[in-house]
Amino acid sequence: MEPEFWQNRWRTGQIGFHQSDVDGSLKQHWPALGLADGDHVFVPLCGKSLDIPWLLNQGFSVIGVELSAVALESFFMENGIAARRCALGNFDVFEAPRLRLFCGDFFSLTRELVGPIAAVYDRAALISWTPQSRAAYLAHLNSLTAPGAQTLLITMEYLQQQMQGPPFSVDSRAVDKLYSQHHSIQKLARRDILASENRLRERGLTELHETCYLLKRIG
Repeated sequence: MEPEFWQNRWRTGQIGFHQSDVDGSLKQHWPALGLADGDHVFVPLCGKSLDIPWLLNQGFSVIGVELSAVALESFFMENGIAARRCALGNFDVFEAPRLRLFCGDFFSLTRELVGPIAAVYDRAALISWTPQSRAAYLAHLNSLTAPGAQTLLITMEYLQQQMQGPPFSVDSRAVDKLYSQHHSIQKLARRDILASENRLRERGLTELHETCYLLKRIG
């Protein structure tokens, strides 16, 4: 989707995609990554996710990127986190202990800006891109990580003809096509979540599954 689409969503409060609690799959499956205390976790298209404070409370450092300043300003205000804001290249950067959130275009990030990344947490990024944009997203994400980096990827699967995304349906074949060249892929869980997604049922879905993957960068 075009950047203005997401900017407008945040400006007008059309953020039904924002979860009001920490993601259950994150809490259940994050230990499978076996990360060390203090490792750096990258959260692309982070919004004002409550998953970020949860990751901080587990002892990790978090780097995120988000297009909307409204989202990041709301994140710090709603969580009571004092942040220093400064300009860095094409970004406004919000910094707090063990936390650095970049406000700007994901595709302008470099490995030098984000530093070493032990893991990526992708609950909302991949499913927000159109099928035509996914390869470019992943290619740039790969430019920010190194072999050995892990990803906890959470996708949605539904009949795409029933609803116009975002979120877009990303099935296991799409995940394999996108990631298999440079990652090992382990499917951790797949569960039916239609009953808990009133908003998406109202948009016409008759089936909806969430699938969680553990990916490891191998090349």
